[in-house]
Amino acid sequence: MKKAAGIIFRSIILLLLGITIGLLISDNNNFTNHALGFSIAGNSKISKVLGLVKNNYVDTVNTDSLEGVAVNNLLQNLDPHSLYLQPQRAQSINESLGGGFDGIGLEYQLLRDTLVITMVYPGGPAAKAGLVSGDRVISVNKKKFSGTHLTADHVNTIFRGKDSGILLSVARSNSSAVKLYPIKRGHVDLSSLDAAYMVAPGAGYIKISKFALTTDADFRLALGKLKALGMKKLVLDIRENGGGYLNAATALADEFLKKDKLIVYTKGVHEARRDYFATDSGNFQDGKLAVMIDEYSASASEILAGALQDLDRAVIIGRRSFGKGLVQQQFPFGDGSAINLTVARYYTPSGRSIQKSYKSGIESYHNEIAQRMRKGEFFSAQSNLNDSIFKGPSPYHTASGKKVFSGGGIMPDVFVPADTAQNNMLIQELGSQQLFTAYVIDRLQPTLNNFSSANTFQKQYIVSNDELDSFIMYASKTIKEMNSKEVFISRPTMKTLLKAFAARFKWGDSAYFEALNSNDATLKKAVEAIN
Repeated sequence: MKKAAGIIFRSIILLLLGITIGLLISDNNNFTNHALGFSIAGNSKISKVLGLVKNNYVDTVNTDSLEGVAVNNLLQNLDPHSLYLQPQRAQSINESLGGGFDGIGLEYQLLRDTLVITMVYPGGPAAKAGLVSGDRVISVNKKKFSGTHLTADHVNTIFRGKDSGILLSVARSNSSAVKLYPIKRGHVDLSSLDAAYMVAPGAGYIKISKFALTTDADFRLALGKLKALGMKKLVLDIRENGGGYLNAATALADEFLKKDKLIVYTKGVHEARRDYFATDSGNFQDGKLAVMIDEYSASASEILAGALQDLDRAVIIGRRSFGKGLVQQQFPFGDGSAINLTVARYYTPSGRSIQKSYKSGIESYHNEIAQRMRKGEFFSAQSNLNDSIFKGPSPYHTASGKKVFSGGGIMPDVFVPADTAQNNMLIQELGSQQLFTAYVIDRLQPTLNNFSSANTFQKQYIVSNDELDSFIMYASKTIKEMNSKEVFISRPTMKTLLKAFAARFKWGDSAYFEALNSNDATLKKAVEAIN
C-alpha cells in the first residue's frame, strides 16, 4: 500500500506541473501572445455577482481573488487544461519556457536556517562573481541573512531582479572565513536540455525536460558535441516531460525527419486546420533513434513521440504516455495573471488524437494515472492492451502498416515496467525533505574534492554499505519512523540517488542523470533497440 501511495503522490505532483504547462501555441516564438486589456464583461452574471459581493457582503473580501476563482471554475468546466494562472504562476511558466529569468542564477537549499548554494548556473551573474556549490550566504547588503527564519519566498524576493546590485557575504565550505561578493543581477539563461553524454560506444543520450523556446538550439549544440565524440545512434529521453510550446516540439521533430513529412496538424471550431511539415534542415535524419516515454510524458512530448512512431522513424520505449491532445493559447491580463485556453486539438500524422477522455469530470481525469497503476498497467504490457480503448480494430497505422492507437496516449513499441523500489514512500520522503542533498553538503564534500572530473567520479566512486548506513542514520534524525522493510528494499535506490545528487552538486545536471541512469532498465532496453 505504501508503494502505491508513493506512486500516487508522485503522479499528483507531476500532473499538476503538466496541467499548468501543457501545450502552448507560440506565435512566432513570442510567448506573451495576445494581451487582454479587459476584465470580465461588465454585463455578465459573473461580473454582477462580484459587484454584489464587493458592495453588499457582510465581511471585507478580496474581489480580485474571487474573480480568479470564478474564472478558473468556468474554465475547468470546459476541459482539464483550460485554467486561470495567478500572476506569479504565469510569470514562472513563461520564464521557464522562455529560456531564462532575471536574478543572480543559483539554486540553493535552506539548511539549519542558512542558505547553502547547491548549483550555480553557468554564465550567470553568480558564476561570473565566483560563487560555487557549497558556499553559505551569511549576510546580504551588510544585513544579517543566515539565521533569520528564511523562506523560499523571502529568498526569491531578495535574489530576483534585473540590472541592480547585491552584496553577499559568503563563507566557503569547511571555512569560517567570510568574503564579500558584489553581484549585479541580470538575465540567467535556462536550458531545457538536462543531460547529454555517450551512453555506449557510438550511442549518445540526450534528456529534454520541457519544450521551450531554446529547445531546438540546445539540442543542436548537444548533438554536435556528441557527434564529435563518435555518436552514430541516439537515445532521446522525454520521460516526465510535461510539454511546452507546440513550435518547439515540431522543430525538434524536424531534426529527425526528411523534408515534407507531416509532423502534426491542429484544428478546432475557431481554428482552421494547420499542418506542420518537416524541412530539410534536420541534423539527425538517418541515424538509429530510440525515444523513451512514460506516463508523465505529455502534450509536446506526445507530438514528438507520435510523429516519430507514425512515420516509423524511432522505436518508442517505456510505458503509455499521459494522453493530452489539446492545444492551449495563453491570454495575459494587465495584472500579470493569464488564462491558458484550449483552442484546438492536435493529430499525429496517421490522423489520431491521443487525448484521453475527460467526460467523467476533472477529478477522475486527474486520478487516471493512479487508476492505471491500480489496474496493473505500470507492470504488464498485456494490462495496457486490456483497456477498452485499445481493444478491437484500429483505423490508425504507421507508414509501414503497424497498428497504433488513439484516445489514450502513445503506446510504446517496447514496454518496460515501472520499478516500485524507486517510487515508494520512503524514497519520496527522503526526496521531499531534500535529505540526499543535505547529506552531500554535510558529509560528502571532502570526498568529492578527491575527484578531478565528473568522468573519473562516475567510473571510480561507489557508495559503500558503510556510507549508506551513515546516510540512513543521518536521515533518521529527520524521518523519525522509517519502515525497516522499505529501508531494506530501497537500499540500491538510495545508493544510486546518493551518487547522483553528489554528482549534481559538484558537476551539474548531466552528471546527475549519468549516475541516475547507471542501472536504468528503460535506458538499457533503448540502447539494445538501436544496436
